[in-house]
Amino acid sequence: MNNLKDKIDALLMKVSKPTRYTGGELNSSIKNPEEVKVRFAFAFPDVYEVGMSHLGLRILYHLLNKREDVYCERVFAPWLDMEKLMRENDIPLFSLETKTTLDKFDFIGFTLQYELSYTNVINMLNLAGIPILSRDRKGLPFVIAGGPCAYNPAPLSDVIDFFVMGEGEEVINEIIDAYIDWKKRGGEREEFLQIVSQIKGVYVPKYYMEVYNQDGTIKEIRPIKKGVPEKVKKRIVKDFGNVYHPEEQIVPFMDIVHDRIMLEIFRGCTRGCRFCQAGMIYRPVREKSKEKILDLADKLIKSTGYEEISLTSLSTCDYSQIEDLVKKLIDKYRDKGVGVSIPSTRVDAVSINLLKEIQKVRKTGLTLAPEAGTQRLRDVINKGVTEEDLLVATKEAFSAGWTNVKLYFMIGLPTETMEDVEGIADLAYKVVDTYKQVKGNVKNLKVTISTSTFVPKPFTPFQWVGQDGIKSIMDKQDLLKKRLKSKVLKYNWHNPYMSFLEAVISRGDRKVGKAIIKAWEKGCKFDGWEEYLNYDKWEEAFKEVGVNPHFYANRERSLEEVFPWDVIDVGVDKRYLIREYKKSQEGRITPDCRLYCTGCGVKDFDEGVVCFEASKK
Repeated sequence: MNNLKDKIDALLMKVSKPTRYTGGELNSSIKNPEEVKVRFAFAFPDVYEVGMSHLGLRILYHLLNKREDVYCERVFAPWLDMEKLMRENDIPLFSLETKTTLDKFDFIGFTLQYELSYTNVINMLNLAGIPILSRDRKGLPFVIAGGPCAYNPAPLSDVIDFFVMGEGEEVINEIIDAYIDWKKRGGEREEFLQIVSQIKGVYVPKYYMEVYNQDGTIKEIRPIKKGVPEKVKKRIVKDFGNVYHPEEQIVPFMDIVHDRIMLEIFRGCTRGCRFCQAGMIYRPVREKSKEKILDLADKLIKSTGYEEISLTSLSTCDYSQIEDLVKKLIDKYRDKGVGVSIPSTRVDAVSINLLKEIQKVRKTGLTLAPEAGTQRLRDVINKGVTEEDLLVATKEAFSAGWTNVKLYFMIGLPTETMEDVEGIADLAYKVVDTYKQVKGNVKNLKVTISTSTFVPKPFTPFQWVGQDGIKSIMDKQDLLKKRLKSKVLKYNWHNPYMSFLEAVISRGDRKVGKAIIKAWEKGCKFDGWEEYLNYDKWEEAFKEVGVNPHFYANRERSLEEVFPWDVIDVGVDKRYLIREYKKSQEGRITPDCRLYCTGCGVKDFDEGVVCFEASKK
């Protein structure tokens, strides 16, 4: 009997949500660890119900476990009650599948989805008994990381052994194969890092050095190891129509954030919103065929028993055959009670036919994202939608029977004024008036207005912009709190201190990494959970390591400044980002690149890359 498993089982009745730690769910992978060559711990730096809702985990978990020589297991950040008991009982962090401690694995692979989870990354390593700094690790495991936040690897460069840039399905097997070959030869740890540094898409931070100017900005990022690339190119799945997608997914014993089939229908976005990092780093747009999606849906319904399919992408209604796809899914599965949902969508992409199809099985809330309250500001951010688009979309939705609408906005966007903020409230009341026009009264109507705070992100046209100050954000939130007082309106807002920290880390260099470790030493973790954010501790950490957080979050950058992430090449040309930044200052929009090529550079980035413009030639 596994003695560690017995000790873990003894704790489960003492913690909230013990199924976070049991494993053994339907469709989880069961293998004999003695019969594989590589053990891979997929680590998500948040609780189980958040991590299990992540599509990337679902894909890579099953992709790796398709290999007979690899066993991929899962590990999540234990909640505070479980961590306390683990530390009191000397139980290191363990995998769900076999209850193996993480030091026994070959790889610990973190997915970096959110900057405020970085203290959890450090906490998980510490809880596993693994040195936090990569230079202090002598043997196994290798600690690696990928995901959207990895595109600025600097803040965690002292912690992570190597980063994987781009789409994991394209590169992970190359890394595994290289590891098996290296392990068979009995090579040294340093030798493997040299080997993977030659794999396209892999960034080994110890082989590069940040050189600073006197004012604290970066002068250059210099390779200090012979043979490593000047810039690390991201990996792109070229044949996305046939890329691996699991035909089964794990079905948890407990409710999770997205407890449904998640089916990715395309990757990338052509819209070019200037604030949106995902819309830049996931280029080019590539679609799966309708037939492939229908086949996957059938297999996933049979293997999971779920009664909802979420068609996921950055802008699902932009899928070229979305109406026909939804109609076919509804017609095929409505008798089984299986419904279809789509995530937050652009207000110009909603059609009455699509809405009617979706509600044939069950009504879901409708989420629209106007992003800004005035047309001037929507043009600045290149949203490409109008007030009329929103009102027509909501009128169609109300006519189709919707009574619950969520509207997402950002505050603190570049050039924003109080008039723009007032525009958010004005739009909300116009939506209410639209409902009155359709129904004659506001009975049953519920409109939820949510505002997040703009965070300037790497590889976007707004990466040169300073973030709005915390007091300014609070003033704007207070204005909306006063304006949005109504029985049918609900206003949600985001903690501005969290958004500030997100900006510091997302734009940070290696010096910011020292502040993250110091904050963890002071007890910071689960910083993305508002009730556990301790901003005072973060302030102390910044002060003690000599880092001015406002230098990173609030300072406008010059066009000549070297960024900590300039060592990475995502395919989007910096000259294109500068053009878009300048156009934003003039309030000029750039059309959807499905219409014509806007010259972002992706189609010339790599041999075989196909964007919408290139595919027409």
